[in-house]
Amino acid sequence: MSKLEESLNKIAGNILCLDEASLVALWEKYKTKMEHFSFSPEWEKAVVIFSIINSIRVKNAIFNEQLLKNQPPENKPPANRKTEKPNLRLVK
Repeated sequence: MSKLEESLNKIAGNILCLDEASLVALWEKYKTKMEHFSFSPEWEKAVVIFSIINSIRVKNAIFNEQLLKNQPPENKPPANRKTEKPNLRLVK
């Protein structure tokens, strides 16, 4: 593994330790900073931070989707009742 890959791997490990709820609280702040373009290192950092926050959100959404998808059948939520035939029987 190259030095660049090692550095990126270390950065990713540090980012994965961050709490999504805390990051989401900063989302609007960095979105606003990013939307107000300037030729500055602060603007560039804001874009990177905003992207990091979004990447954690996307990662967690995919993770949760796969977790639900791979649950055993008995733990899955019931299917949409509109498409199922009702379980009815004639009672006299």
